[in-house]
Amino acid sequence: MPPRATQVLRRGRKALEDLNLLKVLQSEISHELSSTPFQDKKSSSQGDSAQESSSFALEWNSSQSQDVVLRRKSESGEEVAISALLGQETFDSEGEGNFPREVLMKVCVKKPGLSSILQFDCGVREKHVHGSDFDIHSAYYLESSTIPTSSVYRGPLFSTLDPQLQDALKEYLVARGIGKNLTNFLLLTLHKKEQGQYVNWLQKLESFVAKD
Repeated sequence: MPPRATQVLRRGRKALEDLNLLKVLQSEISHELSSTPFQDKKSSSQGDSAQESSSFALEWNSSQSQDVVLRRKSESGEEVAISALLGQETFDSEGEGNFPREVLMKVCVKKPGLSSILQFDCGVREKHVHGSDFDIHSAYYLESSTIPTSSVYRGPLFSTLDPQLQDALKEYLVARGIGKNLTNFLLLTLHKKEQGQYVNWLQKLESFVAKD
């Protein structure tokens, strides 16, 4: 086969491959835009009321980042800061969940006049009966807000604590606004953010492939 014909065939094959990829991308974009798994009325109303009910201000929610940051300062001067992002997928045996991934939530509590903070690392999951809930994975007392060195004792494993103490620490957070409205809000907001970023990525690929 002449070299010129070979080049033509290669270009033709590449064009077909690009066209196929373009069709797949367009199909995936259409599916994502028509699918609104996080827009049902129940989830939307839970998410919209979260900030008002828990009195947290949304401090950071960039479309380019994976996390959100919320903060609240009470009349006594106590500050509660929350940072959250999506974690691993959760496996629902009944297949009824709206939110496939859990939220990794870090809660920091600071008292006025003190440099020390309490830090809680938590996981937020959807609960079919009760909406959503959170579990504490670890709790730390930190002498300051700076990152501690590896030699600093940060406390025992949370699961090894007395069950009553575990319950009391969770109630401590609930009393500071870490309740159902907030966890619903985090689940909804972070899943919507991820879906929006995914669609944006698909659209950039589509534009790149279609350019030729």
